[in-house]
Amino acid sequence: MSFSSLVQDITIRDAPRRRGEASISTIDDRASRTSHISRAMSYASTAATSVSVSGDISSQLHAGYCHPLARSWQAERQLTKSMLIYPLFISDQDDEEVLIPSLPNQYRRGVNKLITFLEPLVHKGLRSVVLFGVPMRPGTKDALGTAADDPEGPVIRSIQLLRQRFPHLYIVVDVCLCEYTSHGHCGILRDDGSLNNQLSVDRISDVAVAYARAGAHCVAPSDMNDGRIRAIKLKLIEEGIVHNVTLMSYAAKFSGCLYGPFRDAAGSAPSFGDRKCYQLPPGGRGLARRAIVRDINEGADIIMVKPASQYLDIISDAKDLGKDLPVAAYQVSGEFAMIHAAAKAGVFDLKAMAFESTEGILRAGATIVISYFTPEFLDWLSD
Repeated sequence: MSFSSLVQDITIRDAPRRRGEASISTIDDRASRTSHISRAMSYASTAATSVSVSGDISSQLHAGYCHPLARSWQAERQLTKSMLIYPLFISDQDDEEVLIPSLPNQYRRGVNKLITFLEPLVHKGLRSVVLFGVPMRPGTKDALGTAADDPEGPVIRSIQLLRQRFPHLYIVVDVCLCEYTSHGHCGILRDDGSLNNQLSVDRISDVAVAYARAGAHCVAPSDMNDGRIRAIKLKLIEEGIVHNVTLMSYAAKFSGCLYGPFRDAAGSAPSFGDRKCYQLPPGGRGLARRAIVRDINEGADIIMVKPASQYLDIISDAKDLGKDLPVAAYQVSGEFAMIHAAAKAGVFDLKAMAFESTEGILRAGATIVISYFTPEFLDWLSD
């Protein structure tokens, strides 16, 4: 029954029933009508309440998120600046600053361009970066990736420079050989082109230790070779620096087509074949869980899932399997580029989707997000 019908029904039922009853004064008539309406409103309210509470009272949820602040309280995890890690591509061309066409607003920079770029971001609250070395000079790459731990290479020089200029900036370094090998694969190959896991792990663990000795706060092996977490941990122990170097494992890194812009930026596309034999298949949830457990048991301090948005179930699994470990998620270059492309096409607002996608990653269980949106988030979170 509508509200107007309720008013009319009560008015008719309460009207004088005797034909000979005298008319009341205008003032009394108005008072009577007001009384009827008030009673009707009370009746309607009571009827509505009885309908609402005919089930469980907990069905009434709107009050819990009707206000913007109240909505923020509903989030299991709030996005903060300290959760963000910003990827940086460091060229061995010291004065280079080149836009990466497939990766919107992202640049490949030489060591001489780093400080000027990072100073305003640090001032806005940037807490952490992850470094990817990009050798551009001819003849730098070889079959063994020997330039990866070159003391005069872009990564080690950048670590030392950033430690000096930004002592409170937390420096993560990606550990892999794909940018430095002539074949573009994440390790050392056998004669038949397959990955030699033992030699690869030995080489990659040496590179990780070199970065740690140079001053990296965190080393993050992304190669997905079996046993590399244990090998790195043991060498950090031997070096006597295991107590102050975090080991973040790319524990569940899936193969797929979302890395294209990154490979443009880092020059790390394989010269032949693909990485399906050592990166996880997209449907391999069980394999991902086993890889996460393996890396936890080998001594990882942080577990990472990559990519992020298409693997929210794996992030949730990582949080479940590593209850006492931080979980990181990398919103990779392809995810970032797709959000930009859709926003440019008018599908949605860029800022709204950046937040929505990142909040989904946090909701799944991540407490650390590697994101190309970090510079924008530093402004948006301040606003």
